[in-house]
Amino acid sequence: MVTIKDVARAAGVSITTVSHTINGTRRVSDELKARVLRAMEALDYRPNVLARSLRVGQTKTIGLIIPDNSNLFFAEIARAIEDVGYQHGYSVILCNSDGQTDKQQQYVQTLVDKQVDGIVFISSGETAEDLQNVIDNGIEVVVVDRDVPNVSADIVLVDNELAGYQATRYLIDLGHRRIACISGPSQLTPSSHRVDGYRRAMQEAGLGVSAEYLVGGDFQIEGGETGIIKLLGLPSRPSAVFVCNDMMAIGVIRGARRLGLQIPEDLSIVGFDNIALARATCPALTTMAQPIPDIARIATELLIQRMKGDIDAPERQRIVLPARLIVRESCCRCGDEA
Repeated sequence: MVTIKDVARAAGVSITTVSHTINGTRRVSDELKARVLRAMEALDYRPNVLARSLRVGQTKTIGLIIPDNSNLFFAEIARAIEDVGYQHGYSVILCNSDGQTDKQQQYVQTLVDKQVDGIVFISSGETAEDLQNVIDNGIEVVVVDRDVPNVSADIVLVDNELAGYQATRYLIDLGHRRIACISGPSQLTPSSHRVDGYRRAMQEAGLGVSAEYLVGGDFQIEGGETGIIKLLGLPSRPSAVFVCNDMMAIGVIRGARRLGLQIPEDLSIVGFDNIALARATCPALTTMAQPIPDIARIATELLIQRMKGDIDAPERQRIVLPARLIVRESCCRCGDEA
């Protein structure tokens, strides 16, 4: 194994000069720096990144914990966070918890052991226990897409209640009165807040919220398909459905077609997230767009500022961004307003 001593010998300089050249801890003349770099290249020398990180107290790595990397929303936000981290010189370690609290706990401990500089955290639930473990180890944390109470961390999320209201209001304005909702897991605040918005829009319009029109889902394609088949089996079928994420909305399209319905003539659909696949469905999906690039940029840059100590105020920030309705082809005006 090539050592720093070998590089110093080949370059004809001291070990200290090689160290300062690698770490940038002191100015080295251009001539000496060039000799060191040539020697490193000739010997194929790679600095010990871990040892250097321990000396400077930084690993230049960010941990990212997400609940499900097969969900295209989380896949897209992970990619966006990785891009922003790379632009700032940070590597991102991706951990997929599969929505399992025990797996999440293990990944949290792994990231703590690896001494990452900070963590972007999308929890598999609403618990603050794992987050507190990170904070107690002196690691900065930014929480994304979850409203986790009683934890000292910055939070970046979308106004899910308002977005659920706007999605439902759009269907009401198209003349729909029999509007169902397929929610995500009930224990997650993004889903429950979207349902709250659905309820508010229905109540403001003087429309009752029937219990049979509110079906629980799992944020997966299969959950949407199962949900719409259940809804379309009711004596009074809905003419429209607000689906709490795009993955399930794609399942709704598939399930409705299995039963011989045309979209949007027989059933109007609004999804949530605006994943890339929403544009490619047939018909293209009308959806509430989460600002994924903005979420990733704000969360990652806020974390980096915290890690560098550029934010003096100890008070944690709660940043709430608006979603935006993207009108495509999966909705039409309802001819039967009864």
